[in-house]
Amino acid sequence: MPLDRIRPALMHGLDSAIDKFTAKNPQSAAALERARAVLPGGNTRSSLWSAPFPLCIASGEGCRIRDVDGNTYVDFLGEFTAGIFGHSSPILARALADAHARGINLSSHTPYEVELAERLVARFPSMDRVRFANSGTEATIMAITAARLTTGRERIIAFEGGYHGGVATFIPGADRVNAPYQFDVLPFDDLTAVQAAFAHDPQIAAVLVEPMQGAGGCRVASTAFLAGLRSLCDSHGAVLIFDEVQTARMAEGGMQARLGITPDMTTVGKFFGGGLAFGAFGGRASIMDRFDPARPDALAHAGTFNNNSLTMATGVAAIDHYLTPAALEALFERGETFRGRLNAAFGASGLPFEATGLGSIMNIHARLETADSSAALRRLLQFGMMAKGQYFAARGLIALSLAIGDAEIEGFFTALTEVLADIAGIMAEDAA
Repeated sequence: MPLDRIRPALMHGLDSAIDKFTAKNPQSAAALERARAVLPGGNTRSSLWSAPFPLCIASGEGCRIRDVDGNTYVDFLGEFTAGIFGHSSPILARALADAHARGINLSSHTPYEVELAERLVARFPSMDRVRFANSGTEATIMAITAARLTTGRERIIAFEGGYHGGVATFIPGADRVNAPYQFDVLPFDDLTAVQAAFAHDPQIAAVLVEPMQGAGGCRVASTAFLAGLRSLCDSHGAVLIFDEVQTARMAEGGMQARLGITPDMTTVGKFFGGGLAFGAFGGRASIMDRFDPARPDALAHAGTFNNNSLTMATGVAAIDHYLTPAALEALFERGETFRGRLNAAFGASGLPFEATGLGSIMNIHARLETADSSAALRRLLQFGMMAKGQYFAARGLIALSLAIGDAEIEGFFTALTEVLADIAGIMAEDAA
């Protein structure tokens, strides 16, 4: 970060926090150096990178994780929303072991995939049929492909700040490896822009949207915007795709059920695989039945591990034991309360922080005069909280898991009060 664009006392405070972090975590630093020899930059998942180096986590249990230096943290990141169960669930471990004992890679259809499909179709208003993949990225690509081939059109409307997997990312600076579809990238939550696009382009096959942009800073779409997209797609014969890979946790049937707005297709992933690699795309029968391999005009969709018995069985256990309507509603309300307390604490401190989000997923933002100063202030908060054993993403993302209880939440806010007081002192030096 350029020194001349960051307040001096803030820069000094951040440098000090980084020095303390580095001194506390020599084994994590060494782990990264070892990884650099075989992984580019020591990394195989870009979202995990943060300077000066990410922690190397050795183990986890419940809502706590432990790094290779022996430091323990309460995990408020929840594997970037995928870790809704916490760590090392005995129920999921047993389901995984039972499926493994019955044989893996079984070379044909299995009972597990039907059981998981039945549960997903029953949950989501938009899903008459569903197909499985191995990630949210794959699910998104297949949903886009289905929309293009069933409409006979080429163009896909997506939105600035959207994230739909590793090759469909519309966050500035991260869009250079997108799949070569014809995307029209419009401002998020701007229905007028979408209306104009439809008015001038008859080749729009689909609108791809997150009800809340997770990686884009937990920006929540207005109900009017999503309802307007539904109406425009109906009027123009386009396919409305909801990416609910993150927001599926907001209710038994995801945000579409909570809002009463039903898309034509839905993508889900992450936790519906019970902690294993998973993705799924589903939708109305007229679209999904094109994947029926008995049809002469069938759309092909292969994938050796699409129906692997380990993920299918663990996903069934996850839905039956954890992802119940009551549990998800309680988690949603807990998240709403948590975010409210965050913003109250920020307001009381007088510091320019804000938390945005929905339910149990939220993002902390810092609002200063430059982007560099804002990023420095947010990192100072994150380093301060890590020093007190509270773990969330460098970009400010928090995702509560089912394993986090009242004691952990109170511990978080006790630490937050202390860290905000320290930061207020630093900011006062710059104001003097």
